[in-house]
Amino acid sequence: MSYLEQLLRHHLLDWRSGWSMGTFGAIAEFHQDDGEIAVIDDRQLLTRATRRGGIRLERSMVAGLVPVAYETLSPRRHRWSQALALCLPEARARRSGRSVLTEIGPDDNAIRGIDRTGILFDMGLSLPQCDFCIRTSEPKLLVELRANLGRSVFDPANGAMLAILRTHPHRVALTNIGRVEVYQKIGGPDTGGVSPEGPHTHVLPKMLKGGRTHSANTPIPEGLLPLGALHPGNPVIDPLGRDRPFEPILHGAFQEMMSRFGTAEALSGRKHVDNALDARLSPVETEAPSGRFARSAMRIALRQKAHLAAHSGNTALARLVADWQAAFEQSAAKTEDDDAPGH
Repeated sequence: MSYLEQLLRHHLLDWRSGWSMGTFGAIAEFHQDDGEIAVIDDRQLLTRATRRGGIRLERSMVAGLVPVAYETLSPRRHRWSQALALCLPEARARRSGRSVLTEIGPDDNAIRGIDRTGILFDMGLSLPQCDFCIRTSEPKLLVELRANLGRSVFDPANGAMLAILRTHPHRVALTNIGRVEVYQKIGGPDTGGVSPEGPHTHVLPKMLKGGRTHSANTPIPEGLLPLGALHPGNPVIDPLGRDRPFEPILHGAFQEMMSRFGTAEALSGRKHVDNALDARLSPVETEAPSGRFARSAMRIALRQKAHLAAHSGNTALARLVADWQAAFEQSAAKTEDDDAPGH
């Protein structure tokens, strides 16, 4: 078994780890609460499911995955987000890219047996690496969907989207490495205007119009498409998005991922900070890296060093890190995916 497969299996067993599949503007997320009952299959199919949603990775595809570990800045200067993007070469990642509502048929591969009689409909969002679907057996919704096949769900004259929002069918994000299923309600008027805690989906038409396969803040190498992501437990943010006391074990675990799967530019930014702080250099005694992702990595590394210094009680390091942060932390506007869904 490869290191990557062992890593994925390990995180399927860890309730703190979240998962997502989709693209920029349409994503399905799976999260679990502490103590929530889950059914896990880590043999032929790498699967985790609860009463609220599920994740499946096709084990046969793991060997071809290209993992990319990355961290992104948060506008809150003591935070950062982290993820392991699960990528394939573009030619192997592409799906149908349907642009209109399309009936696929019974979902024979549903994670739970009870859902395999449900009918899948591709929403037709023109996504290159994901078929974003709904699944239903509800008679009235089936009638409405079938009456609008072959039309865009964003057509104002198409009643399908309103029917979907009203009836809350299952959402299923299908990719060439697996699927995420969400059984909870769609965020909107019926949920107080917010996404429910735990598994949920986002479909954001304004973002979809750009036709991008991932956020500009995600350093995916050219020629690859991210199909999904693993979101390990964050050392400073709890599963509900609240601040938590710094957890060095979670931090160390993700830094191991970064050392194996991080991009060269991000690792160079981190190394710059390590070398400068080890030498006790001030910010004016060294030239910051020039690449965008290297500079972001440097700022994230400084945030992490601040937590590590506080945790260890190293006041001298804390003062030096504070000097560096004063020089390089900028009052930048909130970026498009800071604290965004899936991070």
